[in-house]
Amino acid sequence: MRKIYIIVALAIGFASCKKELAKVNKNPNGTENPQPDYLLTAAEKLTADTYWGVDNNMNASLLFIQHWAKIQYTDPDRYILNNGSFVTLWNTLYGQSITDLNQVLSIAANQQNNNYKGVALTLRAWAFQLLTDAYGDIPYRQAGNIDSFVTPAYDTQEDVYKGLLADLKTAQAALDPSGPAIQGDPIYSGKIERWKKFANSLRLRIALRIADRDPDVAQQVFTDIQAEGGTYIASNDEIAQLVYLSSPNQNPVSNIFDTRQDYRISKTIVDRLAALNDPRLPVYATVTDDAPHGYVGVPNGLLTADANSLGLSKTSKPGAYFRAPSAPAVIVSYAEVLFDLSEAVSRGFITGDAADLYKQAVLASLAQYGITDATVTANYLAQGSVQYDAGNYKKSVGEQKWIALFGQGLEAFAEWRRLDYPQLAPAVAGTLGGKMPLRFIYPGSEQSLNGANYTKAVEHQGADLLTTKLWFDKN
Repeated sequence: MRKIYIIVALAIGFASCKKELAKVNKNPNGTENPQPDYLLTAAEKLTADTYWGVDNNMNASLLFIQHWAKIQYTDPDRYILNNGSFVTLWNTLYGQSITDLNQVLSIAANQQNNNYKGVALTLRAWAFQLLTDAYGDIPYRQAGNIDSFVTPAYDTQEDVYKGLLADLKTAQAALDPSGPAIQGDPIYSGKIERWKKFANSLRLRIALRIADRDPDVAQQVFTDIQAEGGTYIASNDEIAQLVYLSSPNQNPVSNIFDTRQDYRISKTIVDRLAALNDPRLPVYATVTDDAPHGYVGVPNGLLTADANSLGLSKTSKPGAYFRAPSAPAVIVSYAEVLFDLSEAVSRGFITGDAADLYKQAVLASLAQYGITDATVTANYLAQGSVQYDAGNYKKSVGEQKWIALFGQGLEAFAEWRRLDYPQLAPAVAGTLGGKMPLRFIYPGSEQSLNGANYTKAVEHQGADLLTTKLWFDKN
C-alpha cells in the first residue's frame, strides 16, 4: 500500500489495535483488487529510480566511491551527512517496493501463478540486498506486513543475506518458462528464462558478499546452482536493467542534469582511466566546454569555494551516455557476472580459468559501451596494470570491477568495501578524521517510531555512524 510506512508512523499514537490501524490507512483512491502487472511495473520502476537516483547514488555512494564529485554544494562530498540524508532508500523500498512485491506474492498464490511469485521474490531480494548493503542490520522477516508488525524487528545482516539466498533459491525453482505468462515487466518483457538467470546472478553476488565471513555457505550456493543446472546472465543482451524512455519517464540522471550543474566526474577515476589509456574515458566523461582542457575531473570533497573556483566550463560532466533520457539503470551486468565467476574460481568455489574469466569480464564491460575494436581491446588488455594477477585476485577484480560499475553507486560502494580495492584516499576536506564512509546512517524516523528495535540493532552492530564497519566488510 503506497506510502503506508509513513502514514502508519503518524497513526501509531492514536490507533488502538493493529486491525483498526490497517483499516484507517486504506487508500480511498486505491483499488481494492490490485492487478499484479501494475504492481510489478511500479515496483521495478520505483526500485530502479531509487537505485539510480539522487539521494542514494548521486549525493552519496557515487561520491563515496569517487566516480562522481560535487562542484557546488559540496557538503555530501565532504561526508557532512545526518540521519535525514538517507531516508529515500529506506522509505521507498520499505514503503512502496517491498510492499507492492508482497502484494504480488499474495496475488500469485491466489492465482497459482508461480512466475509472478518467482519474479517478485527476485526483485524483493534485490531490494533487501540494497538495504542491508547500505545500512547493515535491517527489518527483513517482519518487513512489509503492517497488519502484523507495526514496528518490525531488525534481523542481523548475516541472517538477511542467508534469508535472501533461500528466497532466491525458491524463486529459481518457481520460475518456469513453460508456465503462466506475466505482464507489466519492463526489465525482461516477461522472458522467464532471463529471470532465472537474473535470480542466479543475484545468488552469485550475495554468495561472494558473505564469502569472507562464511565460505561454507557461499560454496553451497555454487553447488546448488550447479546441481540445478542453472545458468547466469550470459551476454550483454541479457543484462538486468531498466531502459528508460523520454520525459517524464527519463533516467533520473538525465532529469537532474536538465536543471542542475552540481555534479562532475571525479578526478580519481579520470586520472585512473587516463593512466590506463582506457577507451571508456570518452564514454564516462565529457570533454570540458573549454575544449583545450580535455577531460578534467574534480577532486572529491573540496570546500565549496575551492570547488567553485575550478569553473563549470573547465571541468568534465559525466558522459553524455549516462545523461541521456533513455540511459539504462543497470542492475546486474554481464561483466559483473564474469568478474564474480573469476573470483569464485580463485576462491576454489568452482573450477575454471580465473584469468580468462577476468579477461572476458573486461571485454564484456568494454563491449557494453560499444568498444569492440580488436586492436583497441588487445592493446588495453596487454598492459601490465590491466593483466590478471593470480597472486592478488582481489586487486585485479576490485580495480576493474570499480571501473565497470561506473554509475552503479550502491553496488560499487559495496564491492569496494568487500574487496578493499581500489585503494582510495578520503575526501580532500572530509569531516571523518581521515576516514571514509562505510555505511549509511539509519533514518531518524527509526529512532522515534521504532526505537526499541533500532536500539537493539545499534547495540548489536555498533554505533549508528558513517564509519561503523558492517558484518560483510571483514577486512
